[in-house]
Amino acid sequence: MPVGSAPPRVLTIAGSDSGGGAGIQADLKAMLANGVHGMSVLTAITAQNSLGVQGAWELPEEQVRAQFHSVVDDIGVDAVKTGMLASESMVRVVASLLRTLPEGVPIVVDPVSVSKHGDALLAADAMDAVRSEIVPLATVLTPNLTELGPVAGVDLETIEDRELAAKLLLDAGARWVLVKGGHDVGTAAVDVLHGPGVRRSYSAVRADNRHTHGTGCTLASTIASYLARGYDVPSAVGAAKEYVTGAIAAGFALGGGIGPVDHAWRFRGRSS
Repeated sequence: MPVGSAPPRVLTIAGSDSGGGAGIQADLKAMLANGVHGMSVLTAITAQNSLGVQGAWELPEEQVRAQFHSVVDDIGVDAVKTGMLASESMVRVVASLLRTLPEGVPIVVDPVSVSKHGDALLAADAMDAVRSEIVPLATVLTPNLTELGPVAGVDLETIEDRELAAKLLLDAGARWVLVKGGHDVGTAAVDVLHGPGVRRSYSAVRADNRHTHGTGCTLASTIASYLARGYDVPSAVGAAKEYVTGAIAAGFALGGGIGPVDHAWRFRGRSS
């Protein structure tokens, strides 16, 4: 990229993590590390640290709409990532905004429902709205195994159920569904991408590291970054998987609980 030229522009629509490990903060770090200019629309503010979420406050609709139009109408956008949407009403607000994007702008949807510590980040009655309003807009949907069943509206008891859930989400309008395997058992973390005539697995050996806060946010934001850079979906997922695997391996202790992944792992140890 020529000196002084603007990098691709990626917008995250998500909640804030005051501890800096997940949410908007993780999204912007991942975007910077992967070669794009990150922008943000906050949907909620949390009081959050390595031990959990101590409080969450949804922003008013008019503030969310104002943030979105301030960015998109002036700066423009090459890809969007959504994260914490908090409530059914917020889901519907964000969906209405996403529908105003220029045709062809890819949207990566991370259907966040609980934090790494098990704290609820989505109201119990909001998942139906995610399925009906947000899933049909998704270029890539990135549920983990905790989120997959609820967002698809099925119970997950077998591997076959995961395949069914992915098919239902494709039938609901998502163009691609990446089923993340980080919550699974085994020595490898295997993510499976489902799409038009495609079923592709991405595997990485699990790091012996408990400091994984922000993993889902980071992966989705990195996928959006590579889509903005012109990668196709399978290639963007592969690049993001490589990046997040390194970030997990380099995750560090912070506070008294679960520390964050290291978004700057590629730059550590380089001479200045």
